[in-house]
Amino acid sequence: MTVAIDPATSDDAPLHPQRSAADTEPRPADGTAGTAGPDAPAAQVVGDAALMAGAEWTPVADDEPSPEPASEPTSELDQELDGQEADAESVVPAEVDERIARDAHEFGAYARTGGWTFALKVARSVRPGGQGAGETPKVSAKAFGALAGCSPERVMRFYKAWDLAADDGVVPQFEALAPGVDIELPDADVWLQYYVSRNSAGSVRGTAISAAAEAEGIRPTKALEVAENPTALRAAILADPSTAQAARAALLDRIKEDPALQTELARDIARTDVLKKAVAEEAKAADRIGFVRQIAEQGELKTPAGEKLAAPADLREEAERHLSLLDELDGDEESGEWATEAYDTVKNLATEAVQEAVARDPELRVRERRSKFYSSLDKATKVFEELTLDDADDIYEDDMVQRLEDLQEAIGACIEALRKAADGQ
Repeated sequence: MTVAIDPATSDDAPLHPQRSAADTEPRPADGTAGTAGPDAPAAQVVGDAALMAGAEWTPVADDEPSPEPASEPTSELDQELDGQEADAESVVPAEVDERIARDAHEFGAYARTGGWTFALKVARSVRPGGQGAGETPKVSAKAFGALAGCSPERVMRFYKAWDLAADDGVVPQFEALAPGVDIELPDADVWLQYYVSRNSAGSVRGTAISAAAEAEGIRPTKALEVAENPTALRAAILADPSTAQAARAALLDRIKEDPALQTELARDIARTDVLKKAVAEEAKAADRIGFVRQIAEQGELKTPAGEKLAAPADLREEAERHLSLLDELDGDEESGEWATEAYDTVKNLATEAVQEAVARDPELRVRERRSKFYSSLDKATKVFEELTLDDADDIYEDDMVQRLEDLQEAIGACIEALRKAADGQ
């Protein structure tokens, strides 16, 4: 049976399902159909231009690097790791199980394709921690990487992905796997939950970013790439309004649970005149809309003394009309003018309604006057309590005494009127 494996273009490309015999027949470089001979090897690898049908595999030598697709893009991290590949002769045992060698060869050719198929090749060929070389035919990650023609770090990323999945019971533990033995693998979609192609994903910060990306329904590698290049993110925000809107929405979601960010943003706004003015205007508009909404939804008015009155039906209808116009505004439309118009209209009608209600009810009128008197008296009392005359010699003027005497007469007349009212009762 001939098995063809498609090359992918990224570290975390999903695993392609196994193809039919017709799909796996090798094709010559010119694009014409070809037929695999009866002596074709058990597993074949897709080359850059054609399937290497019928080719015998030989271990990687110093002067013959393992094939990798020339057109496949690599990250800076992968290029750096590839430059640190170990010398095969120094780490590969003299005799290597043929099944392990075959797995290593196929893994090296398409290490970047990801997927459970290649993770299995690592898991069943690389010694788990704690096992000695004499206890198992498996080899070290360093030796496997040398056979594969790639770095040990890349091998370990597949190894760790399998380890995480094994802890969750998705795949068997390493000890249960034997070299060259196939098992039933999970769906390709599950692979991305365990495999990460960037070293930063293993940090606390990277783990948090990956988790947030999965919650948003995107691949963690995309979010990690953005996080690793803040300058690119800044450029996109400055140049693209839609990106700026997405960033704004994300910040608003984050500040709900980030007190430190709340404080920093508040300081930035307070120190920026343009933002401070905009916030003041928006707060004023919000208060006015809240006034209209309260009358429309609760149907209550308040007198100057704080008495609650039921709003007339026509006033509520007018408030509801203005509120519906405000609610129909798009998110990017300015609400200031609409809010001002609604507030002024409803406020004038509410004032007239309160005055009419007070005029119709004598008891309410008395309560309002009494409340107004006490309010003025409290203000006057507070002002006099705050006066100090320790420096009277410095500030004295005849006009001060005259005005206080006039005020004293007014207070005396007020007291006399209240006493007469009390005697009359």
